[in-house]
Amino acid sequence: MLLQIPEKLRRLAEKADFPLYVAGGAVRDALCGFAYDDFDLAAPAPAEAVAALAGACGMQVNGAYKNTGTVNLTDGEYKYEFTSFRTDVYRGGEHAPSQVTFTDDILADAKRRDFKCNALYYDIRKEEIVDPLGGREDIENKTVNTTRDADEVFAEDGLRLMRLARQCAENGFTPSLECVFGAKFNAARIQKIAPERIFTELRLLLHADQKHGIRYGHYDGLELLKGTDVLGYILPELAAGDGMAQRKDFHAHDVLEHSLRAAKYADARVRLSALLHDVGKPYCFLQTGQYHGHDAEGMRIGREILERLKAPKKMTETVVRLIGAHMYDLDGRAKENKIRAFIVKNYDIYDLLLLVKQADFSACKDDLRPCPTIEKWETIRKTMQREGAPFCLKDLKIGGNDLKGLFPPEKIGQALDALLWTCVYDGARNDRTKLLLAAEKLAAKEN
Repeated sequence: MLLQIPEKLRRLAEKADFPLYVAGGAVRDALCGFAYDDFDLAAPAPAEAVAALAGACGMQVNGAYKNTGTVNLTDGEYKYEFTSFRTDVYRGGEHAPSQVTFTDDILADAKRRDFKCNALYYDIRKEEIVDPLGGREDIENKTVNTTRDADEVFAEDGLRLMRLARQCAENGFTPSLECVFGAKFNAARIQKIAPERIFTELRLLLHADQKHGIRYGHYDGLELLKGTDVLGYILPELAAGDGMAQRKDFHAHDVLEHSLRAAKYADARVRLSALLHDVGKPYCFLQTGQYHGHDAEGMRIGREILERLKAPKKMTETVVRLIGAHMYDLDGRAKENKIRAFIVKNYDIYDLLLLVKQADFSACKDDLRPCPTIEKWETIRKTMQREGAPFCLKDLKIGGNDLKGLFPPEKIGQALDALLWTCVYDGARNDRTKLLLAAEKLAAKEN
């Protein structure tokens, strides 16, 4: 038995008067030896019949869509999406088919799918694989081929352009030349896809190595987006750095490759920020012939990109701040007090910033040693911690209630900020008695 089938799903298959299949990703992953918990179902049966039978087997039907032959089910532990065997007609690269025709032919259903490795079916009742297009051989060879002519497959649905990169990245597969050329020829079709879907696929791609443990899989996926020209449509500001040379004493790669390698080496928490950290460089170079000020321009451009892709606002703000801060103390000459102030001003994103700095450093010359700037900053932070220096107002040894009567209510916050900064540079001042005396002097000065 290839797949471990949940009990209620097995009961559904046994009661059906038609063959019920697990289709696509779960079958592929099982053959690869990967874990799977994503069950897509298919059968030569209408959605209404499957929905009724599922209810009789104790499963919950969350939605049945007659026009597309789709049923969303759950058994309380797993979620399932059933789709009737069908053929699809698309309109110029749009993700949703414009016409659906139902069929009893498993070969026709297989051919409507994107890649042969996803066109495999596991007959639950018979416990056997049905492979209409030779997808099993592709899996064994770790390759990706389209189910039909590559040009036709990618022309139908522009989202397949990104799915190609992501699935290769997640599974450690290599696309065939025909597949690559088909994607490249149809790269512009990605413009037909909603920005939210593009952003979702991009985020999945940036974490592709985590799906099945394929080391640097996300980087391979990014390189495939570059090679098929899709990157130039979804992130043109970034792709503009292709071939843009940098100082050889600092960099072994051009601007775009440096950015891709920053994402390659980045901790999973900051890969989007690492990918975009130098997005201001192409603009600056094209304007002035230099990269000076690319951090500030990168903040503007990064925000434009993320707003265009409908990224969550909180994520956008964090990424933009990290882009703006990544160049600070590049030469390591900033004085300790300035570093202290910088750490406190950016303390909510400080740990993420260290990860971006490390990714940037590693991507310069593929150097995985600790970034010297980080070592310097962390030495200063540890000194501040030993001293008891506050990193935010809640670390201050007094609070707003202690200042009532000394300052008008509207000025208490301002007074706390002033006291905080006196302690940032000397942690010994973060003492309740000393702070109350300092507060009295500050109040007297203002009066």
